[in-house]
Amino acid sequence: MTDLNKLVLASANPGKIKELQEWLDKLGITIVPQGDLDIPDIEETGLTFVENAILKARNASALSNLPAIADDSGIEVDYLKGAPGIYSARFSGEHATDATNRIKLLKALEGVHQDKRTARYQAVIVYLRHAQDPTPIICQGTWEGSITLIERGEQGFGYDPIF
Repeated sequence: MTDLNKLVLASANPGKIKELQEWLDKLGITIVPQGDLDIPDIEETGLTFVENAILKARNASALSNLPAIADDSGIEVDYLKGAPGIYSARFSGEHATDATNRIKLLKALEGVHQDKRTARYQAVIVYLRHAQDPTPIICQGTWEGSITLIERGEQGFGYDPIF
């Protein structure tokens, strides 16, 4: 396998690793999670999903000498003026889990009528050919929806059960 068929994924999230590998397997591309290479997470100091994804990809690529793919995503709730936004992964604190984040969001919306629970899921994926790549490939998607009153479903992770 050449390095063209191998890239580092700047994530330790098991759900993201599984989903991305399923997609890239079809293209003959292997991902190596940054944790397998002992690459630490970088602090997400960006002000946008794009900035944070680029920071993560540059860090992983620089420390692995491989092309890198990184994402940043989150949920933006209109009633909460866009929160949790870029803080979605750590909405409930430093040691947040998917479950504690969902609980905090549902509590923040307690008593809010369903028609005021509009939200959107924002996702950004960045691909860098090398750490100093001046023209990263950036893909951004938005999915409009609303926050449910209770959790449902069994397949998703993150905020999926309430969005």
